[in-house]
Amino acid sequence: MNTPDATPVAPTYNTMTVDLVRVDDAFHFAATGVSNVTLDIDGSADIGGHNAGARPMEMLLMGLAGCSAIDVIVILNKQKQVIDDFRIQVRGQREAGATPAPFKAIHIEYQLKGPLDEAKVRRAIDLSMDKYCSATAQLRPTADITWSLVLES
Repeated sequence: MNTPDATPVAPTYNTMTVDLVRVDDAFHFAATGVSNVTLDIDGSADIGGHNAGARPMEMLLMGLAGCSAIDVIVILNKQKQVIDDFRIQVRGQREAGATPAPFKAIHIEYQLKGPLDEAKVRRAIDLSMDKYCSATAQLRPTADITWSLVLES
């Protein structure tokens, strides 16, 4: 609770920078972030792109998958769970014909293989989705995000 004598604490922010450079005379771009890894981005052929890179909305789903995967692996590693294989498939639904067309529904299917405790895997996914994954927090205001698990021993 703030009192009249209390000085409010200003939040601090981490800044992330991405550089985008046009590669051709259409929609092909090279994007480089703080990791110094360059990714190709392009538009679909039906708008004049050349399919020379991922589409921006695909990259949002890729980011969601990667963000949650890192969380789940970190949590399971701390619990000494052995992961033999880890895959995620993300399906996003956008309103057809709308502009803009944000994702309205996203389903994430986690596919793990190994001698894993299912309860621990489910808890790790819950923690990622509800507490740790910044991409989920970014997309959740516009999309209903659900998940399922396929677990093989």
